[in-house]
Amino acid sequence: MNGYNSLQKIIIIKQGTNITNSWREKRYYYYILSTVIVLILPWIVIDGNHFFLLSFEKLKLQLAFVEYDMQELYLMPFVLMLIFLGIFGMTAMGGRVFCGWVCPQTIFRVIYRDLIETKILGLHKRIKNKQIEPDMSLVKNKIKKVVAVLLWTILSLIASANLMWYFVPPEDFFVYILDPIEHTFLFGTLLFCAAFLIYDIVKLKEDYCTYVCPYSRVQSVLYDEHTVMAIYDFHRGGKIYDEKKQKFPSSSQQEIQERNLSAQCTACESCVTACPTHIDIRKGLQLECINCLECVDACTAVMDKLGKKSLISWSSDYEVVDQKGKTHYWRLKTIAYVVLLIGVAIMTVVIGSNKEHMLLNINKENRLYSIKKSDDGTVIVNNAYEFLVQNTKKEAMKFYFEVIPPKGMEGKITISRPSKPFNVVPGIKKKKIVVLQTTEILVDDTNKDSIIPIVIRAYALGHEDKIVIFRDASFIYPKAGVIKNAK
Repeated sequence: MNGYNSLQKIIIIKQGTNITNSWREKRYYYYILSTVIVLILPWIVIDGNHFFLLSFEKLKLQLAFVEYDMQELYLMPFVLMLIFLGIFGMTAMGGRVFCGWVCPQTIFRVIYRDLIETKILGLHKRIKNKQIEPDMSLVKNKIKKVVAVLLWTILSLIASANLMWYFVPPEDFFVYILDPIEHTFLFGTLLFCAAFLIYDIVKLKEDYCTYVCPYSRVQSVLYDEHTVMAIYDFHRGGKIYDEKKQKFPSSSQQEIQERNLSAQCTACESCVTACPTHIDIRKGLQLECINCLECVDACTAVMDKLGKKSLISWSSDYEVVDQKGKTHYWRLKTIAYVVLLIGVAIMTVVIGSNKEHMLLNINKENRLYSIKKSDDGTVIVNNAYEFLVQNTKKEAMKFYFEVIPPKGMEGKITISRPSKPFNVVPGIKKKKIVVLQTTEILVDDTNKDSIIPIVIRAYALGHEDKIVIFRDASFIYPKAGVIKNAK
């Protein structure tokens, strides 16, 4: 055992050696790629539109470089469904892989802890040891901590600004931010977001993942025996915890081997020291685990030196714990998520492609109708409406419309006002009073007024085939007694 203990010490000392193609390195590359995309995306503009911009100031939604008015926000539920279905499906297949590989909280913690505190300032000795806090009684460590917080403050301001660029485009943001008095809400939101990030990343740390984030509470509902996660193979490594998740009184290599003669765990606890959420993966599934796979890298580094396979792997209970066979990645649950995702994506594209390039709301005037008799004795019936028109294109256009009455009444209901097309500039709602009239006897009902369904076809001159919409409306025609007594 003395020789084995010496070898174990050598292994622990050499843990700083990088693992080729480690999970941590893959995560770093992914973090860099996703960070670059998130930072650059708000600056990409095609035909004056961004990839995603939800502007409350201009009441616009820009999605996939297409602009929608707030009245077309029916697309947002589909976008949210895509996000949540994607996360749930990802969890059912790969556990809390979203937390370890996508979540901004994790990425920010890696930037602050691994890059700033460890690599740049050397406040921590090694990235792999996340359990030992630096000695803050030393003056030099206090200075390094202050510098780390200052660096993170700058990055927090950049991250907060980047978040706001998806609500206030960069071309407006930098103009507004130079005048904080006129844009107090914008400036205050920027500072609030930055302050929260500083507190979250410097003080709250991974406690946010464990106690604040609701996702950790939901994950267990989405798991099944085939869900892939970081799992310790106690069949090879030996049991460290009993059935009640209580650690055995002694978990030295000797005690482990006494419980299981074939146990390979060296009790070096490298997997424990590498864990950012401070758990022991050998205990089994825990809600704190974010599937960052740091423990897999740590165990792989140790077992490689012994010429053995890692005791911790990214696998499932079905394959490792129950040993029933290979993990079934594609099963009813995951296939259902994929089908739903594809279905919602298709619906989003189809509905989004039917975007209206002009918006029209029609409201009937309070009076049902007005009637008058012309000099030649003809009775004229007028119906007044308030049209609220908006041009969603980028250029000014002339709009007009026509009335489509029921079959048999063609040409009997005409437009009295306006008499000619009118200009509508982009981005401004224009109110137009519209009067429809008839001089014909449309209905001869002696008991009540008649409601005649009509369709309004509105269009842009010169673009009648593309920029055209239809709206249902009604024309109220008075009963026969009112027509007879018209003056």
